Amino acid sequence: MGEEVQGSTPSKADVLPYILSKDSEMPRDEPQIAANISQQLQHMGLSTWSQSVIRRLRNSIHKLKPKRVIEVGAGIGHRSAWLYDLFTEDSTPERYDLVEQGAKFAVILHRLMTRYGAEDWTNIVVGEIPSLVAETTAWSAASATGLEVGDSPLGVDSDVIIVDSKIEDLAEYIEILLPLLSDGGVLFTCEPPVPAGDIDEDDEEMMKHVNGFNSWIELITKTQETHYVAFSPLFEGVLVAFLAKN
Repeated sequence: MGEEVQGSTPSKADVLPYILSKDSEMPRDEPQIAANISQQLQHMGLSTWSQSVIRRLRNSIHKLKPKRVIEVGAGIGHRSAWLYDLFTEDSTPERYDLVEQGAKFAVILHRLMTRYGAEDWTNIVVGEIPSLVAETTAWSAASATGLEVGDSPLGVDSDVIIVDSKIEDLAEYIEILLPLLSDGGVLFTCEPPVPAGDIDEDDEEMMKHVNGFNSWIELITKTQETHYVAFSPLFEGVLVAFLAKN
Protein backbone atom coordinates (compact mmCIF):
# COMPACT_ATOMS: atom_id res chain seq x y z
CA MET A 1 0.00 0.00 0.00
CA GLY A 2 2.83 2.37 0.87
CA GLU A 3 4.35 1.96 -2.58
CA GLU A 4 1.06 2.57 -4.33
CA VAL A 5 0.26 5.89 -2.64
CA GLN A 6 3.83 7.09 -2.22
CA GLY A 7 4.83 10.36 -3.82
CA SER A 8 1.88 12.45 -2.70
CA THR A 9 2.57 11.38 0.92
CA PRO A 10 -1.13 11.19 1.84
CA SER A 11 -2.42 11.36 5.39
CA LYS A 12 -3.92 8.20 6.83
CA ALA A 13 -7.37 9.76 6.32
CA ASP A 14 -6.74 9.70 2.55
CA VAL A 15 -5.90 6.00 2.43
CA LEU A 16 -9.41 4.50 2.41
CA PRO A 17 -10.77 6.76 -0.38
CA TYR A 18 -7.75 5.73 -2.47
CA ILE A 19 -8.14 2.03 -1.63
CA LEU A 20 -11.87 2.09 -2.47
CA SER A 21 -11.51 4.16 -5.64
CA LYS A 22 -12.29 2.67 -9.03
CA ASP A 23 -9.45 0.86 -10.79
CA SER A 24 -9.98 0.91 -14.55
CA GLU A 25 -6.89 -1.23 -15.20
CA MET A 26 -8.32 -4.31 -13.46
CA PRO A 27 -10.49 -6.76 -15.47
CA ARG A 28 -14.23 -6.38 -15.06
CA ASP A 29 -15.22 -9.90 -16.09
CA GLU A 30 -15.97 -12.48 -13.45
CA PRO A 31 -13.21 -15.15 -13.31
CA GLN A 32 -14.35 -18.44 -14.85
CA ILE A 33 -14.12 -20.50 -11.65
CA ALA A 34 -16.03 -17.83 -9.72
CA ALA A 35 -18.70 -17.79 -12.45
CA ASN A 36 -19.11 -21.57 -12.11
CA ILE A 37 -19.47 -21.24 -8.33
CA SER A 38 -22.03 -18.48 -8.88
CA GLN A 39 -24.17 -21.04 -10.74
CA GLN A 40 -23.79 -23.44 -7.79
CA LEU A 41 -24.91 -20.71 -5.40
CA GLN A 42 -28.13 -20.29 -7.35
CA HIS A 43 -28.80 -24.04 -7.40
CA MET A 44 -28.19 -24.25 -3.65
CA GLY A 45 -30.33 -21.19 -2.88
CA LEU A 46 -27.39 -19.36 -1.33
CA SER A 47 -26.63 -15.67 -1.58
CA THR A 48 -23.40 -13.70 -1.70
CA TRP A 49 -22.27 -10.12 -2.22
CA SER A 50 -23.08 -8.54 -5.57
CA GLN A 51 -20.53 -8.87 -8.35
CA SER A 52 -19.86 -5.12 -8.30
CA VAL A 53 -19.09 -5.20 -4.56
CA ILE A 54 -16.79 -8.21 -4.92
CA ARG A 55 -15.04 -6.64 -7.92
CA ARG A 56 -14.34 -3.44 -5.94
CA LEU A 57 -13.17 -5.52 -2.97
CA ARG A 58 -10.79 -7.42 -5.29
CA ASN A 59 -9.48 -4.14 -6.72
CA SER A 60 -8.96 -2.72 -3.21
CA ILE A 61 -7.04 -5.80 -2.11
CA HIS A 62 -4.93 -5.55 -5.28
CA LYS A 63 -3.81 -2.10 -4.10
CA LEU A 64 -3.08 -3.31 -0.57
CA LYS A 65 -1.09 -6.41 -1.61
CA PRO A 66 -1.67 -8.06 1.79
CA LYS A 67 0.60 -10.66 3.38
CA ARG A 68 -2.11 -12.03 5.68
CA VAL A 69 -5.81 -12.28 4.86
CA ILE A 70 -8.79 -13.54 6.88
CA GLU A 71 -12.09 -14.14 5.08
CA VAL A 72 -14.98 -14.72 7.49
CA GLY A 73 -18.02 -16.37 5.93
CA ALA A 74 -16.27 -17.93 2.93
CA GLY A 75 -19.33 -20.08 2.12
CA ILE A 76 -18.69 -22.26 -0.94
CA GLY A 77 -15.89 -19.98 -2.11
CA HIS A 78 -17.46 -17.59 -4.65
CA ARG A 79 -15.71 -14.47 -3.31
CA SER A 80 -12.66 -16.60 -2.46
CA ALA A 81 -12.35 -17.62 -6.14
CA TRP A 82 -12.15 -13.95 -7.14
CA LEU A 83 -9.36 -13.48 -4.59
CA TYR A 84 -7.53 -16.68 -5.55
CA ASP A 85 -7.63 -15.48 -9.15
CA LEU A 86 -6.02 -12.21 -8.00
CA PHE A 87 -3.47 -13.80 -5.67
CA THR A 88 -2.21 -16.38 -8.14
CA GLU A 89 -1.82 -13.75 -10.90
CA ASP A 90 -0.61 -10.89 -8.73
CA SER A 91 0.91 -11.10 -5.25
CA THR A 92 0.49 -14.29 -3.21
CA PRO A 93 -0.11 -13.78 0.54
CA GLU A 94 1.82 -15.65 3.20
CA ARG A 95 -1.43 -16.77 4.85
CA TYR A 96 -5.07 -16.81 3.75
CA ASP A 97 -7.61 -18.00 6.34
CA LEU A 98 -10.97 -19.17 4.94
CA VAL A 99 -13.34 -19.22 7.91
CA GLU A 100 -16.68 -21.03 7.99
CA GLN A 101 -19.02 -21.69 10.89
CA GLY A 102 -19.73 -25.30 10.02
CA ALA A 103 -17.84 -28.09 8.29
CA LYS A 104 -20.40 -28.61 5.49
CA PHE A 105 -18.62 -26.21 3.11
CA ALA A 106 -15.07 -27.13 4.16
CA VAL A 107 -14.81 -29.91 1.55
CA ILE A 108 -15.87 -27.50 -1.23
CA LEU A 109 -13.36 -24.88 -0.02
CA HIS A 110 -10.64 -27.54 0.12
CA ARG A 111 -11.35 -28.45 -3.50
CA LEU A 112 -11.12 -24.78 -4.49
CA MET A 113 -7.84 -24.37 -2.60
CA THR A 114 -6.25 -27.36 -4.35
CA ARG A 115 -7.54 -26.20 -7.72
CA TYR A 116 -5.48 -23.04 -7.32
CA GLY A 117 -2.50 -24.94 -5.83
CA ALA A 118 -2.78 -22.78 -2.70
CA GLU A 119 -2.27 -25.47 -0.05
CA ASP A 120 0.96 -23.94 1.27
CA TRP A 121 -0.60 -20.62 2.21
CA THR A 122 -4.31 -21.37 2.81
CA ASN A 123 -5.90 -22.43 6.10
CA ILE A 124 -9.50 -23.63 6.12
CA VAL A 125 -10.78 -22.82 9.61
CA VAL A 126 -14.07 -24.17 10.95
CA GLY A 127 -15.53 -22.62 14.08
CA GLU A 128 -17.44 -19.79 15.71
CA ILE A 129 -15.79 -16.37 15.42
CA PRO A 130 -15.98 -15.43 19.14
CA SER A 131 -14.24 -18.65 20.21
CA LEU A 132 -11.70 -18.50 17.35
CA VAL A 133 -10.78 -14.90 18.27
CA ALA A 134 -10.53 -15.84 21.97
CA GLU A 135 -8.21 -18.76 21.10
CA THR A 136 -6.12 -16.47 18.87
CA THR A 137 -5.81 -13.88 21.66
CA ALA A 138 -4.73 -16.63 24.08
CA TRP A 139 -2.20 -17.85 21.49
CA SER A 140 -0.76 -14.34 21.18
CA ALA A 141 -0.41 -14.04 24.95
CA ALA A 142 1.30 -17.44 25.18
CA SER A 143 3.67 -16.77 22.28
CA ALA A 144 4.62 -13.41 23.79
CA THR A 145 6.05 -15.30 26.78
CA GLY A 146 8.25 -17.35 24.46
CA LEU A 147 6.20 -20.54 24.60
CA GLU A 148 6.15 -22.64 21.43
CA VAL A 149 2.43 -23.09 20.81
CA GLY A 150 2.14 -23.90 17.08
CA ASP A 151 0.17 -21.79 14.62
CA SER A 152 -2.46 -19.28 15.71
CA PRO A 153 -6.09 -20.27 14.95
CA LEU A 154 -6.53 -17.02 12.98
CA GLY A 155 -3.80 -14.87 11.49
CA VAL A 156 -2.63 -12.11 13.84
CA ASP A 157 -1.49 -8.79 12.35
CA SER A 158 -3.64 -9.46 9.28
CA ASP A 159 -3.46 -6.85 6.52
CA VAL A 160 -6.98 -7.60 5.26
CA ILE A 161 -10.00 -9.00 7.10
CA ILE A 162 -13.26 -9.61 5.21
CA VAL A 163 -16.42 -10.11 7.26
CA ASP A 164 -19.54 -11.64 5.73
CA SER A 165 -22.05 -12.85 8.31
CA LYS A 166 -25.69 -12.84 9.33
CA ILE A 167 -26.84 -9.34 10.22
CA GLU A 168 -27.43 -10.29 13.86
CA ASP A 169 -23.73 -11.19 14.25
CA LEU A 170 -22.12 -8.59 11.97
CA ALA A 171 -21.40 -5.80 14.47
CA GLU A 172 -20.11 -8.20 17.14
CA TYR A 173 -17.81 -10.01 14.70
CA ILE A 174 -16.35 -6.78 13.33
CA GLU A 175 -15.72 -5.38 16.81
CA ILE A 176 -13.82 -8.45 18.01
CA LEU A 177 -11.91 -8.92 14.72
CA LEU A 178 -10.64 -5.33 14.43
CA PRO A 179 -7.83 -5.95 16.97
CA LEU A 180 -6.42 -8.69 14.69
CA LEU A 181 -5.58 -6.11 12.01
CA SER A 182 -1.97 -5.14 11.37
CA ASP A 183 -0.85 -1.52 11.56
CA GLY A 184 -2.37 -0.11 8.37
CA GLY A 185 -4.58 -3.18 7.88
CA VAL A 186 -8.12 -2.78 6.53
CA LEU A 187 -11.32 -4.61 7.48
CA PHE A 188 -13.95 -4.87 4.73
CA THR A 189 -17.64 -5.71 4.98
CA CYS A 190 -20.89 -5.05 3.14
CA GLU A 191 -23.40 -2.65 4.68
CA PRO A 192 -26.49 -4.56 5.87
CA PRO A 193 -29.85 -3.64 4.32
CA VAL A 194 -32.12 -1.27 6.22
CA PRO A 195 -35.14 -3.10 7.70
CA ALA A 196 -38.23 -2.16 5.68
CA GLY A 197 -41.96 -2.28 6.23
CA ASP A 198 -44.00 -2.72 9.39
CA ILE A 199 -42.18 -4.60 12.14
CA ASP A 200 -44.08 -7.22 14.11
CA GLU A 201 -42.28 -7.69 17.43
CA ASP A 202 -43.44 -11.32 17.48
CA ASP A 203 -41.58 -11.99 14.22
CA GLU A 204 -38.30 -13.38 15.57
CA GLU A 205 -36.42 -13.31 12.25
CA MET A 206 -37.45 -9.73 11.50
CA MET A 207 -36.50 -8.63 15.02
CA LYS A 208 -33.07 -10.22 14.55
CA HIS A 209 -32.71 -8.06 11.45
CA VAL A 210 -33.85 -4.91 13.30
CA ASN A 211 -31.62 -5.54 16.32
CA GLY A 212 -28.68 -6.45 14.10
CA PHE A 213 -29.08 -3.25 12.09
CA ASN A 214 -29.29 -1.18 15.29
CA SER A 215 -26.07 -2.84 16.50
CA TRP A 216 -24.46 -1.95 13.15
CA ILE A 217 -25.40 1.73 13.56
CA GLU A 218 -24.00 1.67 17.11
CA LEU A 219 -20.77 0.10 15.83
CA ILE A 220 -20.34 2.77 13.13
CA THR A 221 -20.93 5.52 15.69
CA LYS A 222 -18.52 3.98 18.21
CA THR A 223 -15.71 3.19 15.79
CA GLN A 224 -15.67 6.74 14.36
CA GLU A 225 -13.50 7.68 17.37
CA THR A 226 -10.89 4.99 16.77
CA HIS A 227 -11.12 4.20 13.05
CA TYR A 228 -11.52 5.84 9.69
CA VAL A 229 -14.66 4.36 8.13
CA ALA A 230 -15.39 4.73 4.41
CA PHE A 231 -18.45 3.71 2.36
CA SER A 232 -18.38 2.88 -1.35
CA PRO A 233 -21.93 2.69 -2.82
CA LEU A 234 -22.00 0.22 -5.70
CA PHE A 235 -24.61 -1.69 -7.70
CA GLU A 236 -26.62 -3.83 -5.24
CA GLY A 237 -24.48 -3.10 -2.23
CA VAL A 238 -22.22 -0.77 -0.28
CA LEU A 239 -18.63 -1.83 0.45
CA VAL A 240 -17.47 -0.56 3.85
CA ALA A 241 -13.85 -0.32 5.03
CA PHE A 242 -12.34 0.27 8.48
CA LEU A 243 -8.78 1.51 9.15
CA ALA A 244 -7.43 2.26 12.62
CA LYS A 245 -6.52 5.93 13.15
CA ASN A 246 -3.43 5.23 15.26
